[in-house]
Amino acid sequence: MVSNLMKFVVSHKKIPILHVNNMCCSKMRASLQRLKSHVPLGRNYSSLPGLIGNDIKSLHSVINPPIAKIRNIGIMAHIDAGKTTTTERILYYSGYTRSLGDVDDGDTVTDFMAQERERGITIQSAAVTFDWKGYRVNLIDTPGHVDFTLEVERCLRVLDGAVAVFDASAGVEAQTLTVWRQADKHRIPRICFLNKMDKTGASFKYAVESIREKLKAKPLLLQLPLGEGKAFKGVVDVVNKEKLLWNPNSDDGKDFVRNPLLEMSDPELLKETTEARNALIEQVADLDDEFADLVLGEFSENFDLLPAEKLQTAIRRVTLAQTAVPVLCGSALKNKGVQPLLDAVTVYLPSPEERNYEFLPWYKGDLCALAFKVLHDKQRGPLVFMRIYSGMIKPQLAIYNINGNCTERISRLLLPFADQHIEIPSLTAGNIALTVGLKHTATGDTIASSKSSALAAARRAETEGGKKHRRNNEAERLLLAGVEIPEPVFFCTIEPPSVAKQPDLDYVLKCLQREDPSLKVKLDADSGQTVLCGMGELHIEIIHDRIKREYGLETYLGPLQVAYRETILNAVRATDTLDRTLGDKRHLVTVELEVKPVETASVMPVIEYAGSVSEDLPTASQEAIENGIHSACLQGPLLGSPVQDVAVAVHSLVIHPGTSTTMISACVSRCIQKALKKADKQVLEPLMKLEVTVTRDYLSLVLADLAQRRGTIQEIQTRQENKIITGFVPLAEIMVGT
Repeated sequence: MVSNLMKFVVSHKKIPILHVNNMCCSKMRASLQRLKSHVPLGRNYSSLPGLIGNDIKSLHSVINPPIAKIRNIGIMAHIDAGKTTTTERILYYSGYTRSLGDVDDGDTVTDFMAQERERGITIQSAAVTFDWKGYRVNLIDTPGHVDFTLEVERCLRVLDGAVAVFDASAGVEAQTLTVWRQADKHRIPRICFLNKMDKTGASFKYAVESIREKLKAKPLLLQLPLGEGKAFKGVVDVVNKEKLLWNPNSDDGKDFVRNPLLEMSDPELLKETTEARNALIEQVADLDDEFADLVLGEFSENFDLLPAEKLQTAIRRVTLAQTAVPVLCGSALKNKGVQPLLDAVTVYLPSPEERNYEFLPWYKGDLCALAFKVLHDKQRGPLVFMRIYSGMIKPQLAIYNINGNCTERISRLLLPFADQHIEIPSLTAGNIALTVGLKHTATGDTIASSKSSALAAARRAETEGGKKHRRNNEAERLLLAGVEIPEPVFFCTIEPPSVAKQPDLDYVLKCLQREDPSLKVKLDADSGQTVLCGMGELHIEIIHDRIKREYGLETYLGPLQVAYRETILNAVRATDTLDRTLGDKRHLVTVELEVKPVETASVMPVIEYAGSVSEDLPTASQEAIENGIHSACLQGPLLGSPVQDVAVAVHSLVIHPGTSTTMISACVSRCIQKALKKADKQVLEPLMKLEVTVTRDYLSLVLADLAQRRGTIQEIQTRQENKIITGFVPLAEIMVGT
């Protein structure tokens, strides 16, 4: 059996976790006493944005800044590239914390869960809001671990821009590719930040080349490092031809100087910077016609005369067009290069009004929002994160959930600051809000002000978009795209300490599922046990730990098992007849169908109907047929695993008058199972892409170990003194303990 196993790659999509930020935590002035701030013990937060000295802004300007001054961004990267440390430095330099947190010490703002602080990793995305030089920045720190890809996906769905953080000694890594593809999917403009330039083995040139080769992106070098590794002391601003040096005696990195490069003091550095600036100008001119006309017209003789503002404007245009990505560098841990990164966020990344959303004209200024994340608070109940695309949200506002076709009322409106929240009176378009009181709203739901508003928008969509936007009904046209939830790759049984605690466990799992859509819970039909399905070992371990800590329920997990799949290799026809008499009613169904493999990957069976069947088939009978097909494909004939990559063609169907839909489903399901047993079958197993960094001395031992694990080596590269092995290995072979 094992020799016939067929491997497949499971797409671990990290779903952007959107912890949305919209304001900051702080001490309040008299005019802001309506805001309730809850400051965590052990951390000091500075004053609210705009409250510097006696300069007190109006409540509206603090809560709802001009939309052109808003930046909704996410920090994304491979695990341990320095996302949380970068976020911590950003909060410190923007004035929202008074001390520098450290991941190793477990006192960072965005890693507030006990599990995060113990492990030194980000599990949930966290949102923080701050001001920087007149701009409101809503920032989300996302996880880097593959098990929490859905968190990244959820966040990117509602963000306008992103900062991709790279380890300068490693360049593009495995999870970097995943989050980059997610950003491509949602068309998110990006900035690259090469972190850890102070690390031994850091290479600016290698990291830039890996962005170009592996991500197929066009890097725009806006900075050059001054030294690498332990010699790293600052950066060169290529656009302005300035040198930024940080005071080596400064503990927090706030003290740095920006000096213009001069021929007398830095001839070699000035020459290198001038060449880099000229190359940058040529690169941008190739990508932007307007800038090319400017350069060839006024500044063709001497690029040095080109104003920095003109170059920045052109770089912004190509960044928003996603034809290139600006690249900056620094060391967040050593407090170098973070302030210029913040400047780049405000200069090069888009405001909400610069993103094109085709659905906005349909609403004509009425409320349109997307619920992208749900958290469960034991005191306040479900907390729903929303991105507001148009209109305004206020407390006590009744909203209409298009997906759920229900009306709910928002009891309170909050701005998130990691695990702390500020109550606010209103929030306008372009912002990210946290709402209390929505009992039925889930991740991916589209929110409107009322059902009549939604129907009016649907009519405008049909009128303005024509056939392009026509779907089955008005509501479906208005649904904003949610997030794609990947299929689980691990599962195990979970049991309460006693039968009496089973209802409590069911409630807890329901709450956790609402928070985390990648967590699946099902009931085993044979044993009656509850089965937990997740994205990885760490994912299930964290869920188990949260059940104990947050809900006080001791549970027991069964052995962790890999989620296999089954498929067929050839087409098979089958016929079945079900004839039952219940009471005085006869139920008679005869069905003939064909099961065949499909080339494109499909988790759900593809259903086709012959012309003679589909002509007069009632809707209820069609639903019964499809229910029977789906239920039959839940358990394959080999291991009882779900069947995928198959198509089912219904060739004939004879239904006796009065036959119930349940009997139709049962007959179709039995016929599918008969066909699957007759076909040539194959087991599919998750295949993981692996990257191993190893010294030359141990290369042969690692290759031998991978061969024993049924691994397939793709390539072996050299990175400085190390060898980089990339390949695929079955998930079952790399579990803990194997």
